[in-house]
Amino acid sequence: MLDKLPIPSLRVQRLIAFLVILTQGGIAVTGAIVRVTASGLGCPTWPQCFPGSFVPVPHAEVPVVHQAVEFTNRMFTFGVVLTAALAVLAVIRAGRRREVQVYAWLMPASTVVQAVIGGITVRTGLLWWTVAVHLLVSMVMVWLAVLLYVKIGEPDSGTEELVVPQPLRRFTALTAVTLSAVLVTGTLVTGAGPHAGDKSALQPVKRLQVEITDLAHLHSSLLVAYLSFVIGLGFALLAVHAPKPVLLRLAVLAGLVLAQGAVGAVQFYTGVPAVLVAIHVAGAGACTAATAALWASMRVRTSA
Repeated sequence: MLDKLPIPSLRVQRLIAFLVILTQGGIAVTGAIVRVTASGLGCPTWPQCFPGSFVPVPHAEVPVVHQAVEFTNRMFTFGVVLTAALAVLAVIRAGRRREVQVYAWLMPASTVVQAVIGGITVRTGLLWWTVAVHLLVSMVMVWLAVLLYVKIGEPDSGTEELVVPQPLRRFTALTAVTLSAVLVTGTLVTGAGPHAGDKSALQPVKRLQVEITDLAHLHSSLLVAYLSFVIGLGFALLAVHAPKPVLLRLAVLAGLVLAQGAVGAVQFYTGVPAVLVAIHVAGAGACTAATAALWASMRVRTSA
């Protein structure tokens, strides 16, 4: 059956991979919008929206706006599934190397995992740690989607070679680990913060019982460490005359981290306004994607 499909050009393959990045990051943002609008239980069950119905229905205890926000978030999942499926079809039909196909298959596979986690999150009443896992898996998927995009752009034949010294690539990996710590502590801040995802008085959402100020200070300290690593890496890359593509990705990452820190600071001092939460989640996805792109750019595959 696949033989009847047209062979996608490299440009089409890369476009699909780019859309995969956008949808994987976008679903995290729509999830944040669900949380800050208290629409987490707008569809109180899963996989159905209401018992006996996959779509919203009039309900005295669930406002229409909450149903609409949560249902829209669930519908966005179809966009994630579609782009993931197209990525698999494109690389298989184009006869790409096994490595590329593995990364492509990771997209629908991880989407299934996310759907299950989302279902658990709803059925457990939005427990803070299930929400945290949901976001963190999204960030992993963004990272993998960026690697898929990079791998698709490389020739299938040839050899890989480092364009920067190995210690600097390892230091970049350490920077990514620090980013992971920033993301984890960020979810902890959210777990203890004011946006629980639902405001029902009958069944309050269980929150992380830790002083949010302490968590925010830990989160911001790790962000400073992350930014320090990025800046230090920048000086090191300049010292070894790293290629321009690597330096460009480093500059983009540094700018994103600075912007993300600014948004976080404004959040802290203004009482965590809802709109900034969504922007902060988008920034987290952007920083994750930029870090992945920087790491991947340090090793290139050249034609034989």
